[in-house]
Parts: sequence; C-alpha cells; structure tokens
Amino acid sequence: MQSSTELRNLLGRIDHRGYPAYKDTRGVYQFPGYQLSIDHVQGDPFASPSKVSVRVSGRNAGFPAELYREDYQRIALQDELTRQFGRRADQFAFKAKGSGKSGLISVSRCSQEVLERTACRIDPKSGDIVLRMEIGFPANGRTINARELEKILFDFVPECVKHALFYKNMDAKRLREIVDLAEDQHYIRQRLPEMGLCAFVANGSILPRESGISARPMKGGVKFQSPAELEVSMELPHKGTIKGMGIRRGITLIVGGGYHGKSTLLKALELGVYNHIAGDGREYVITDDTAMKIRAEDGRSIRKTDISMFINDLPNGKDTVGFCTEDASGSTSQAANVVESIEAGAFLLLIDEDTSATNFMIRDELMQRVIHRDMEPITPFIERIRELYDDYGISTVIVAGSSGAYFHIADTIVQMDRYIPKDITAYAKKEAESYPMITGPDEPAAKPEFRRCPKPSPAFKGNDRIKMKTMGREAVMINKETIDLRYVEQITDSEQVTALGYCVRYAQKHILDGRKDLRRIVDELEEVIRNGSLSALCESASSVSCMAMPRRQEIFACFNRYRSLKL
Repeated sequence: MQSSTELRNLLGRIDHRGYPAYKDTRGVYQFPGYQLSIDHVQGDPFASPSKVSVRVSGRNAGFPAELYREDYQRIALQDELTRQFGRRADQFAFKAKGSGKSGLISVSRCSQEVLERTACRIDPKSGDIVLRMEIGFPANGRTINARELEKILFDFVPECVKHALFYKNMDAKRLREIVDLAEDQHYIRQRLPEMGLCAFVANGSILPRESGISARPMKGGVKFQSPAELEVSMELPHKGTIKGMGIRRGITLIVGGGYHGKSTLLKALELGVYNHIAGDGREYVITDDTAMKIRAEDGRSIRKTDISMFINDLPNGKDTVGFCTEDASGSTSQAANVVESIEAGAFLLLIDEDTSATNFMIRDELMQRVIHRDMEPITPFIERIRELYDDYGISTVIVAGSSGAYFHIADTIVQMDRYIPKDITAYAKKEAESYPMITGPDEPAAKPEFRRCPKPSPAFKGNDRIKMKTMGREAVMINKETIDLRYVEQITDSEQVTALGYCVRYAQKHILDGRKDLRRIVDELEEVIRNGSLSALCESASSVSCMAMPRRQEIFACFNRYRSLKL
C-alpha cells in the first residue's frame, strides 16, 4: 500500500501526458482515516468512468454494532450511507473541469426501495465499510489534467467520506430511526404467516404515486383506511401498535370502477416484497416476499416448461409437458409464468385482468356450452385457482373490473371506492347466487415436472471477456443476446438487471453442467452471494459493477427468458 503523498507525487509526474498514463494510478493509497483504491481506470475521457472505492475500518467508522447486527439492519444502514454519500457527491460533480466525463463523481442512485447493493458494504463482523463510486478522470481533450483529479481525490472525495462514512459526523438519531424502521418492517413480514396473511397495508399509507414516471408519493394523496372487517392490529418493536388491512391467505378479489385505485393497490402489493424508505408512503405495505406478478407476455420464449396444468391436447399434437416456443401467445405465456412461479417458490400470485389473456383467465358458462370442454385445450385459471391454494398453498390476489365470474370462488372481495377499500364479500356472494357458477374439471391437474437441466455454453468456458450491457430495467445483453425483462414487473432498479446478467454469466462459467436442474442452480447462486456478497459474482475486485440484489424469483425469470440456454 502506498501513501496519499505518493499518489499526489504521481499525479504531478503524469500531468499533461497522454490519457493512458492514468493507468499508473491503479493501486491502494492510505489517506487519513481510510484507504482509497483506484480499481479500474477508463481508457479515455469519453469512456465509462473509472472505478474507485473507499475502505474505512470498523474502528475508524465507529458505527455501533447494534445498527448492523442483523442483515435487514445492515442493508438499511448501507442504503442510508449510500444516499448520504450520493448527496454529498452531487455537490462536487463536474466541479473539476475537462472533456467527456471529466469531473463526474457518482454512486448508485437508490430508489424508494431499500436494496442490498455493491455500492456500499458493511462487514457484519468487523464493521469495515467499503463504498464504491465512479469518477471521471479529468482531461483536456485526451491530455491528462492531473491537477483537477488531485482536486477530486484530495478535496472532494475526503469531504464526502467525512460526512457519510464516519458515525461521529452523522445524525445518530436519524440512523437509529432508519434501522428501527427496518426492524419493524421485518417484524411484520415475519408475522404474516402466523396471522394467516399474505400481505398487510397499514392505515395511513399513501399508495398513489406522484406520476407515471415518479415513484414518490402523491402530495395530498388519499390515505389508506382498512375496512373494519379486514382490519388487523400488530404491536411493533419500535413504532408500537399499528393497524391496517390484512389480506388473508386464499383467493382475494379487488374490484371497483375505473380510476378508483384497484391497480394502485395491486402495484403497492407488488413492490411490498421490498422494504421502503421513510416518507415513501408505503413503508408499512408488506407483502409475502415470494409474491410474483403474473401477466400475459406475448412473444416471449418458453423452454421445456410443463404447462399441462392449463394447456393440453393441442390440435397440432405439440407437447405441453415440455412445451417450447420462441413466440408465445398470451395464454401460453401466462400459463408458463404461473408454472415457473411455482418452480421459483412463490406462495402468492398477483394478477391484473388488464394485463392478462382473457382466454387464460376465464371461459364463461355460455362459451362452455357452445364450445364443449373436449374442444378447448385451455383449462382457464379460474378452474385451477382453488387447486393452487388447496394443493400448493399458493394464494392469489386478482384485480377485476369487468368480469364477476371470480365472485363465486373468492374468499374475500374488496371494492376500491375513490381509493378507499370496502369489504363487499357478503354482498357480492349474495348477488352471485343469481348467476351460474363455472364448472371446473373433473380431475385435479398432475403436478408440474421441474426437470430442466441447462447445459453450459462453450462460448463461456475460459472466456473472461464476456460482454455485458444493461439496458435500464428492461433488458440485459450478454454477448449478442438480449434477455428481455420488460414484463418482469417487480424489478425495480436497473442495478438488479445488471446483477441478473452476472448471475447468468457466473452460472454459465461455474455451475451449469447438464445435470443440475434450475432450482439447484439458483440455490448455488444464492449460496455464492451469501458466502461472498453480491460482488462475488464479478469474480474480480477490480471489475465489481454497480449491482442491486434481485430476488430468487427474478433470477428464475431471467433464466426462463434466456433464449440461448441449452436444455
């Protein structure tokens, strides 16, 4: 390890030289109270910024161990440190001048959700903190401007480190509140199964968002208030007594007129698989963290998926136990999404009829009489939904605005009226008595087979130059193939997509062998992450990318949409 003085002298020597001379700065340098590591240097001022990290020992950082003892506490604290550092870095970004990305100082942009990220990591044993950032090394044209980089590394970064990574300089009360909120959220999540619930929405929550492109709460938004029939109470470790709507396990139907808040509630439940920051309005909207949003996904590829629970006896004789297609229809894609969710370990399905295939969701009594069951290869979801709960323990929440067919089989029916929920179960059931109930199949479906064992691709063997590119939250490109993730709607951050790309790459290089099925592959990926943190997927300290933790369900979803996977 070199001293900060040696780095300053080095910068003086390379000033005004060609940009490649910046490569000489790679290494670790001791600064007062922390180590600065220049891990990767960009090739020119217009390329992706250089990767720099800061390490502060637990003794110097001084954060009390009770703030990061449990994983959920540690993740919340890491999230806050990243946000604090980012706010400070914004004050100095581009104050050092030059061409291209010169002067950029940035860390991960945290969303409303609290996610584990490679941007900041606290060692749970020692309390050591590693924070990763990107810095645009300054240049005039393609000539090094070392004096401007010196300003960044010796003035700007130390200021950010001082105010974001040392406990003595931070608001201790605020940090305590953040960690306490995480503990309360964890407590609710742990209580859901024993209370017979699959989700909880606290009274006073603000569910509407500021706009379609903003995740912030709507100013003046209607506060959520549970109907008395569904209200439950919990005694939280820190907040004390909290009340709200408990969504019971089983089949829940959400109905109401257009623009009355049905989809807004469902969206809150979708993202309730994550904890949210204070002030988001959905801090106490907590959903079973295995929940999957299910929708039709026309055009997606399906690889050897057993969709026979819903689709059988196709006229062309195509196999539906190991169903394959490069261009799925709405019904086949939604059937595959349900079965793949079972495989991924989901115990709650979230469905909006607006994004569903009608022929997958329902066939009414008249259609059943005109087109006999023997002539229809699709067994609609309505005929399997009770079976999913009784035989697999999988609950379902459905938003419906046009069909009342699910009234007969729903356990709970909630009407959204101007964003206020009302329990109309008894009323809807009584009205449904006047209408014929859809008859189901005579026999339960055979349990799906999950025997897909991917083979490794020779293109990954011994190849350390696999090209990857993240395209927002919509896709990740690995070499020349794009994995389309547009309709995996619970991905909330582009850094999760980056992590999914690394999951695929790591699995191709180290796990796939043609004998392990997809569940075991995902198990091993999660074990790698548990043992070495998310950055272990990168395999090299100098190449750690900005990543956020995806759920197990999203890892499955990524593999299921990877067209080059050899099965």
